[in-house]
Amino acid sequence: MSVDVLIDPPKFKYGEMIRKFLTAVREYKKPSIIAVIFIALETLFECVIPFVMSKLIDTMGSFSTGAISEQNVLNVVLIYAAILIALATGSLICGITAGRYSARAAIGFSTNIRRDMFKKITGFSFNNIDKFSAASLVTRQTTDVFYIQMAYMMTIRIALRAPLMLIFSVVMACIQTPQLCWVYAITIPILAIALIAIIWVVMPIFDKVFKKYDALNESIEENVRGIRVVKTYAREEYEKEKFKGRSAEIRDGFTKAERIMALTNPVMMASMYISISLLIFIGSYAILEGIGWTVNDAGEEVVGFTYMTVGQLSSLITYGGQILSSLMMISMVFVMISMSTASMRRVYEVMTEEPTIKNPENPVYEVKDGSIIFKNVNFKYKENAKKYALSDIDLEIKSGQMIGIVGGTGSSKSTLVNLISRFYDTTTGEVIVGGKNVKEYDIETLRNNVSMVLQKNVLFSGTINENLRWGNKNATDEEIKEACKIAQADSFVETFPDKYETYIQQGGTNVSGGQKQRLCIARAILKKPKVLILDDSTSAVDTKTDAYIRAGLRKTLPDVTKIIIAQRVSSVQDADLIVVMDNGTINGMGTHEELLKSNKIYKEIYDMQNKVGGGK
Repeated sequence: MSVDVLIDPPKFKYGEMIRKFLTAVREYKKPSIIAVIFIALETLFECVIPFVMSKLIDTMGSFSTGAISEQNVLNVVLIYAAILIALATGSLICGITAGRYSARAAIGFSTNIRRDMFKKITGFSFNNIDKFSAASLVTRQTTDVFYIQMAYMMTIRIALRAPLMLIFSVVMACIQTPQLCWVYAITIPILAIALIAIIWVVMPIFDKVFKKYDALNESIEENVRGIRVVKTYAREEYEKEKFKGRSAEIRDGFTKAERIMALTNPVMMASMYISISLLIFIGSYAILEGIGWTVNDAGEEVVGFTYMTVGQLSSLITYGGQILSSLMMISMVFVMISMSTASMRRVYEVMTEEPTIKNPENPVYEVKDGSIIFKNVNFKYKENAKKYALSDIDLEIKSGQMIGIVGGTGSSKSTLVNLISRFYDTTTGEVIVGGKNVKEYDIETLRNNVSMVLQKNVLFSGTINENLRWGNKNATDEEIKEACKIAQADSFVETFPDKYETYIQQGGTNVSGGQKQRLCIARAILKKPKVLILDDSTSAVDTKTDAYIRAGLRKTLPDVTKIIIAQRVSSVQDADLIVVMDNGTINGMGTHEELLKSNKIYKEIYDMQNKVGGGK
């Protein structure tokens, strides 16, 4: 299932989202603050440099016109040179320090987000997980968090630096030559409007592109997981074309956005060159018109500047470049933030998703026995679903009994047992385990006492010992071997060169389906549960081994309630009670002999399987 959950925009509160993300800064507040301080200092140093340079240029100009003596000009030049070196060195040190601390803060920030997300996801119920696809959650943990990390780093470094640079440069330019500030009053608004328009168009495009990442990741995940099926049916070319199509959608989206964003550079350059041209033209005219006779330090009349100096014009041009580059940096920040906004929303959805199944206020921490009662149970997966997945379920199972559950595909056999472990909560009615409603138990306690082997058997990368100890991390070697004997797994484990230290590859690809199932059963037995559920968990083993497993369970675990869901009648025919499911309801209950006489569905399954197996 691939569902891209998006919060309804009118109900979406960006303020709450920002506050939620800021809680992930935590121990990285100090690096963030230090980075901000050094960025401010770096910007201040850079804005003072053109001012000092203008004074140096004017000093040299005064010397060339004879307004200042040679000895005085040398002293002044040395002083200004020392100041410039100090400012440049300070700017460099501050820039390096700010970069170091901002990178540390951004990486730590993203690490905390990923940790918080993973913790949240592990607390989800099946109902919550059904809202998100696995591919979508992977994208949110990787690509989306990366864009948030980049946005945070740019916010610390550029989002502060650019406005400060803009303010400082405008102030210094107006101090130097207030008569030419009107040039900026014309060009800056034009540039700002153009950049805002570009960002306004680009933001929705990025929002759509990020949604397509889920589909791309889902395609990759399906292909990798089902690679054997793909190769069996020679569908490599089909999968390549499917990937190519989804990849092309992302490429086209980014290309469209980048083409629009590319307009920012010519717009900025045009504004900058127009501003500089106006400043040079008007400033040069003012300088030429302002040249006249003035008095030097010795009281002599010399040629000087009365309106504007060359140094002032030089600094004005420099400040103009800084102002326009600041606007460009601000536009880059807005683009990055627009790209990350979609990612932030997607991560925020996961962070604020509340688990539908929670511990009660005063949970019960002990399961008395393995008795199970379904009392007037009805269940549907979604509140707005028109049809119940389970209807009118009334069933009583005594502790220690072996129960078989059979039925056609889609008859809700797995749904029934999922309610026992409280993977889902009943819509109406109640499920009682050990004399208590499952909603009264501590969730971890309940699931430790209700051990379940799922239809899809999963082994993790690691040794056989490590996989089995998922059931009980403190299990001894003797307990592990005993569990494997009951599950009929010891016979093949002992044939491996490394025995229980044999390395299992990811997904258990280096063992057969039947071997995988037996190891999963052994892992479940190690939990020493009150209830053991085998959800079609012996389908890949032969009937002889299946019989040995059931006999071992009955003999060694007499007090454990055993529920076996199976497609084969032979897997449940010796059960104390067999439940026949049909279309979400209990169609019949009884022993093997009773159901053969009274239940049409059970008899049809039995007859069909015996005809196939016995050749009748």
